[in-house]
Amino acid sequence: MSVVSPQPATRRRGTALTEAIFLATLDELARTSFAELSFDKIATAAGTGKAALYRRWSTPSDLVLAALTDPATGFGGPLTPPRTGTLRGDLIELLTHFGYALTEPRGRALRPLIADRHQHPALFDRLWESVIRPAHEVLLHLLTEANPAAATPLVAAVGPRMLLMQAWLTDAVSPADVTAVVDEILVPLLTAARTPTD
Repeated sequence: MSVVSPQPATRRRGTALTEAIFLATLDELARTSFAELSFDKIATAAGTGKAALYRRWSTPSDLVLAALTDPATGFGGPLTPPRTGTLRGDLIELLTHFGYALTEPRGRALRPLIADRHQHPALFDRLWESVIRPAHEVLLHLLTEANPAAATPLVAAVGPRMLLMQAWLTDAVSPADVTAVVDEILVPLLTAARTPTD
């Protein structure tokens, strides 16, 4: 009776390896902090060697940015306003996607970077330009279409900030949370009659 020797595991390469590295990066960042992030930890979690990381990214900042802007693991990809036919429906759909993202690895990794933005300002500035501002502009465009006079950058920031706080407090964002933000805050802000200031 012959004994079949176990075959060595196939080493991941290309897209599969990159995705494993990105997911390991986001998981490590969500569990610890950017200050504790290292190529050693990421390589171990991704099941690869440090050389695979150093060949592609110069610093942990570069790797974090790549993971968070990748279409498969992060917030990359085209951003377009929903078209449900109503302002309320559009806001609920858009903020539901955002709330769900906050509970995924990409969102759990983004949260500490926002909280610690003053400790890592250069990284936060890059994240603002590539991840946060594009999403903010989509929401502002949606509000401006509904009511140009009432839509401001501050009003557009209210919904995401409320959901971000909910994610920090409970590590979850429910459909009811999204609906409450839309119905109790955003829609009234956009539809309230404005009186002239004397």
